[in-house]
Amino acid sequence: MALMKELTDKVVGKGVRIVFPESLDSRVLRAATRLKADDICQPVMLGNREAIEAFAEKQSLNISGLTIVDPYDYDKYDEMVEKFVERRNGKATKEQAEELLRDETYFGTMLVYMNEADGLVSGAIHSTGDTVRPALQIIKTRPGVSRTSGVFLLLKGTERYLMGDCAININPTAQELGEIAAETAKTAELFGIDTKVALLSFSTKGSAKSPDVTKVAEATKIAQQIAPQYDFDGDLQFDAAYVPAVAELKAPDSKVAGQAKVFVFPEIQSGNIGYKIAQRLGGYEAIGPILQGLNRPISDLSRGSTEEDVYKVTIITANQALMD
Repeated sequence: MALMKELTDKVVGKGVRIVFPESLDSRVLRAATRLKADDICQPVMLGNREAIEAFAEKQSLNISGLTIVDPYDYDKYDEMVEKFVERRNGKATKEQAEELLRDETYFGTMLVYMNEADGLVSGAIHSTGDTVRPALQIIKTRPGVSRTSGVFLLLKGTERYLMGDCAININPTAQELGEIAAETAKTAELFGIDTKVALLSFSTKGSAKSPDVTKVAEATKIAQQIAPQYDFDGDLQFDAAYVPAVAELKAPDSKVAGQAKVFVFPEIQSGNIGYKIAQRLGGYEAIGPILQGLNRPISDLSRGSTEEDVYKVTIITANQALMD
């Protein structure tokens, strides 16, 4: 069965509540109406009701089944302000909270924190920073995770791979890279991907000497300590990680080399380049970035997202919500 069909079947009829701060974007609103019609989630659209209804009418969309919440007319707003100040623990005054929570992304993230929603999908209009910043301030990372990270799911036919971090951390330390590898393995489980994780480098098993290689080797040991239930190996060049014949020559004793389905890049530059090469030259569908490491599911769309991207990322977000 195709992966997206598997993920859809898991969430249909479960009533998962997903917040969309970007209600006045046609891609988002169209995806939300489809998600409701297909009973995948209960979309919660943020903004002025009259403005959203007028926009929907211009798009010839029936939004009668969607929940609309206006940050300027919310009956629990005072409670939200109080909880935000408490959560920020002295880093925001009441006045600052009142101003910030008029922003749809901050407001939507607080809905998730207060259990008024189960997840959030944003980024069609907003930058990654605009989506991630409220998540880090309010939702925060899980115990043992110092940073969130972003992975891409790559699909073609029955093939499925995971690549990270391709979106968030510019140049992670060995500790951070090890954490990213462990979190990426957990995300792979959600998608039924074999959790053999290759930490990539320009070196295989110390064939080159460099601080960059040492970082990857150290990160591999850290990942093994954090999540010993998964198989990690690195440093591995991509061909050694992916091609069995190359693995036999370069890393014959590895449990991962030649079999990897999950690839962790040493820094964002190679990660971003790598997944886009797979997407554009390899013909893989790239879904993401999928944020991982947070206490609750917050998803960051690309500003170049299509309606279909919004639809599929929301299905993934709903699955993450059911795993919490």
